[in-house]
Amino acid sequence: MTDNITYVKIKENFPDSIIDFHRNFGDATITLKTDYLVDICTFLKNDPDLDYNFMMDITAVDFPERDKRFDIVYHLYSLSKNHRIRLKVQESDQNQKVSTISGVWKAANWFEREVWDMYGINFKDHPNMKRILLYETFEGFPLRKDYPIDKEQPIYDKDIDYSNMLSEGALGELKSSQKKGDKDRSFFLHIGPSHPATHGTIHIVAEMEAETIVKAAIDIGYLHRGFEKQVEHSTYTQAIPYTDRLNYVSPLINNVGFVMTVEKIFNIKVTERCQFIRVIISEISRITDHLTCIAASAMELGAFTVFFYFIKAREYFYKLQEDLCGARLTTNYTRVGGLSHDLPKNFDVELKKCIHETKVAIEDVDKLLKRNRIFYDRTNDIGIISKEDAIEYAFTGPVLRSTGVDFDVRKQNPYLVYDQFDFEVPLGTKGDNYDRYLVRMEEMRQSIRIIEQAMEKLPDGPVNIEDPRLSLPPKEEVYNQMEGMINHFKLIYEGIKPPPGEAYLPVEGANGELGYYIVSNGSPKPYKCRVRPPCFALMQGFHKMIEGYMMADVIATFGTINLIAGENDR
Repeated sequence: MTDNITYVKIKENFPDSIIDFHRNFGDATITLKTDYLVDICTFLKNDPDLDYNFMMDITAVDFPERDKRFDIVYHLYSLSKNHRIRLKVQESDQNQKVSTISGVWKAANWFEREVWDMYGINFKDHPNMKRILLYETFEGFPLRKDYPIDKEQPIYDKDIDYSNMLSEGALGELKSSQKKGDKDRSFFLHIGPSHPATHGTIHIVAEMEAETIVKAAIDIGYLHRGFEKQVEHSTYTQAIPYTDRLNYVSPLINNVGFVMTVEKIFNIKVTERCQFIRVIISEISRITDHLTCIAASAMELGAFTVFFYFIKAREYFYKLQEDLCGARLTTNYTRVGGLSHDLPKNFDVELKKCIHETKVAIEDVDKLLKRNRIFYDRTNDIGIISKEDAIEYAFTGPVLRSTGVDFDVRKQNPYLVYDQFDFEVPLGTKGDNYDRYLVRMEEMRQSIRIIEQAMEKLPDGPVNIEDPRLSLPPKEEVYNQMEGMINHFKLIYEGIKPPPGEAYLPVEGANGELGYYIVSNGSPKPYKCRVRPPCFALMQGFHKMIEGYMMADVIATFGTINLIAGENDR
């Protein structure tokens, strides 16, 4: 297997570097000596047989009882070889000497800053080791196990030196302004977070020369709600509603990804009908997400009619979701081992109506925008990101595919029953705002195509597996049999208990690879639950998409990113 090749190559080239190699629930993990980390990462990226060009995620796990308290965890992926590996290094609280790998993959910059912010692990030689989700005066590191979940802190006013926040190209220091003669030609402009076009959650610090952005820094964290901390203090079932609040425009995909990761640890396979339904609800979520993105971004450019057309189409699907689970956004529909219940009566009839109305809306909007001179000029050749930069910053989803990179988790790492459907992955060519519009429009058509195939092939049968470790017994057993009553009470009060271990599972979210990394210690609550947020990587590289363009282009480009702050900040 490819992960064995990775292990052998590291062993051959760095014979004293490996502490441990093991496979857990199908995932391979290599634990390295800290001093070798940067050299090995450089080797993994550059070796043509391995070609780990994506640094997908970095996180940490706190084991306060150990001498080397922290595991720093790296998830790598190779697009050309389609294989993954998980690396770990271990470090103590007092002797922090983990070197930054931001010089190997630019994507590591923000991910390492988040680890510092949440755990206090200081990465040596990092160019801008500052808090990223929390405010500068925050005391302590909230994801450490000894940090109380109910601890409150006042926010102190403090002048922030924004020159230390500047992104790639000016990290840690502000370059002197461009000058001609004795006149300073540049100035700083703060965009958001109160600006309506930044959705109240993003702060952009732009160095301007006239109306052109010379440099930009992105400030996030205005909607950080402590997702990981909350999940660690909840049972696996109680954690499902928290996943709704990540990407709240496509919450069902979040639900599906979380329960599938837990099921991976249990080593169980859900029923075929459940798998089909999960595909259907995931694609419904993808459509509602893309409808919202295009509607909002077009409106911000003045195309108000487009907003009404697509929000009306979205409303049909939201009504369908409400019929499905009783809520429009906070769905809480999936369960570990299945679903909360089967599809409601006449679901197929209502779904056909939704699809028909959405097809009409897509064609109407395409006629309004595709050849519209104003829309085309505002989006064509604006906000360009090269495929090389997109990969370097670990972009995924429609933004990556707009550059021409063919990566979709549903194709590269098929899950559920996606391999049974015929659908295409639309690609762009230039990676500009116009390409991102075209990609999302075609993705909605392909999602409809998947849904129609899934409904046609939808098998009969139960939607939940029969496993007393996971599934509530029928009410008849609860009321009439001692065993059924005991099983019911244990599952409700104690929760499900997956075996000890760790697993990472990615799904194709509306904005890209949405991955859950869960560490189980055998208790009813996750010891660690990390979500790999696709928006986070996109926002890290956002400055590359606006530098060199005009101020008015920021709004157009920001809309095509489709930032969802609940997913970005968590």
